[in-house]
Amino acid sequence: MEQTGAETAGAETAGAEGADAGDAPDRAPEELALARRLIEVLADRQAEDIVLLDLTRLNAFADYFVIATGTSDRQLRTLVDAVMRAVPGLGRAEQEGDAAGGWVLLDCRGVVVHLFTPERRAYYDLEGLWSRAQEVVRIQ
Repeated sequence: MEQTGAETAGAETAGAEGADAGDAPDRAPEELALARRLIEVLADRQAEDIVLLDLTRLNAFADYFVIATGTSDRQLRTLVDAVMRAVPGLGRAEQEGDAAGGWVLLDCRGVVVHLFTPERRAYYDLEGLWSRAQEVVRIQ
């Protein structure tokens, strides 16, 4: 697994002007561990261009984004099923969108998983929108 950036949730956010190390609340390491587990699950299911973004210093609704690409509707459905099976302790993750629409969002409490087709990922450009977030992991 190719890793870039910070290895811990407490790392300083790259490019976050005005963000002070004391501004972010102390985040539970369980959310980072969950995000990393979901990355493993997605990689095992052949997801492409998997990215983990640390949002702990940027917002209050999620600590991490996991963003990945599936090359077909069928693969997106497989990725959704794999993520749902990987988080049994959370109950059923909240899902928005569907594979046919090219973007599925899975809310796993502090970790939000975005699964895209290549076209939808390029169109929505979440990495660009959240460019102030620290990239923790990228698997291409």
